[in-house]
Amino acid sequence: MTAKDIETLDCRGLRCPLPVLKARKRLRSLTPGAVLLVMSDDPLAALDLPAMVQEDGHHLLTGETRDGVFYAQIGRS
Repeated sequence: MTAKDIETLDCRGLRCPLPVLKARKRLRSLTPGAVLLVMSDDPLAALDLPAMVQEDGHHLLTGETRDGVFYAQIGRS
């Protein structure tokens, strides 16, 4: 998989619940197996996005915080 195969959703500057709502909406538009990279500087994103992924049956491929931004790679189920 290359970087061009990954959809990107920049949610920096948005606060809860918008990062989760936008990620959920974008994931619905992707085909199964696609990967979405979500970036969020909301402190709750590191908890909310993994919870949404589990609740919706997707796969959290990576999740890390760097320089105050949470990066989550989500595999669409």
